[in-house]
Amino acid sequence: MNDIITTMFNKKFLEELFKPQELYSKKALRTVFDRLAHASIMRLNQASMDKLYDLMTMAFKYQVLLCPRPKDILLVSFNHMDAIRDFVKDTPSILSQVDETNKQLVEIYTPLSGGEFQLIRQTLLIFFQDMHIRVSIFLKDKVQNSNGRFVLPTSGPVPYGTHTPGLIRMFSCSGEEVRRMQFRDGGNYCGALREGSFEMYGDRVIKLGTNMYSVSRPVETHMSGTSKNSSQHTKVNTTPNPLAKEELNLLARLMGGLEVQKSANTDSGFRVNLFATDEEEEEALISRPDELSYDVINIQATKDKQTNAELAKIMGEFGEMGEPASSSSSKGDDLLAMMDGL
Repeated sequence: MNDIITTMFNKKFLEELFKPQELYSKKALRTVFDRLAHASIMRLNQASMDKLYDLMTMAFKYQVLLCPRPKDILLVSFNHMDAIRDFVKDTPSILSQVDETNKQLVEIYTPLSGGEFQLIRQTLLIFFQDMHIRVSIFLKDKVQNSNGRFVLPTSGPVPYGTHTPGLIRMFSCSGEEVRRMQFRDGGNYCGALREGSFEMYGDRVIKLGTNMYSVSRPVETHMSGTSKNSSQHTKVNTTPNPLAKEELNLLARLMGGLEVQKSANTDSGFRVNLFATDEEEEEALISRPDELSYDVINIQATKDKQTNAELAKIMGEFGEMGEPASSSSSKGDDLLAMMDGL
């Protein structure tokens, strides 16, 4: 981490980064990300790098999208800086680089108006608008739908400096209030929290930008109490998967043609599930466009005696001459027993 942080907060790199310029292209951003990731002894293959990049971009998009007000983007950045500072607190030389960058952020961005922060926020969201990659932790916390789009909160505290929705006030030309109208807001909003600190050190209040894998991390979307509690307190299921043995047995039959004895009233099939829950799979099926639908091809992976006999004959030719043939009774009913028998 020290190597990556040292490269990220290199003086020349930051001078170039803080120059007034157009937003980087996606290709340029990916190049910078790859070089930062490989600045240390860590080496990632292409697939791992793609997943890491997707996770980084979707996490940042989530943070920008759910900012209560445009100016809170700066508080998210300060949360990032606080976490980085904690990483290098025992390395004074790197810590000084981080502090210097934090000072520049405070000096350059804190004087900006709300309209300028809104322009920054919209520019960032336009950059990420076509990215809808599903992230497991977001799906688990129910802050992302199965189509990759984030869930916007309809309850919880309102942004700092605003009032809870439900009241419309009308004013005359002289500025006097002449009429009030109430309406149902459709949510469960409460008063705003106190404003976070925009200094180098302080309580940011907002949790966006903190470690999203932290056990104590609260979910930023304020859902109903039942769904929120169930997502935060879900226990890890340590019960052995009953389909594991069936999968091994299927592989054993395909490889060696073992005659596996099945107990009565046992379902020998297993199901490949690409979604976390059955509800997600049903929702994805309903929301799938007709033009993307395809015919289902069923693959029957049952025992074929003739094929098994041919496979057994071929496997027998690989054995050494004179090797005593092991009886079929010595072979087990799973993949490990089959390999022991070979």
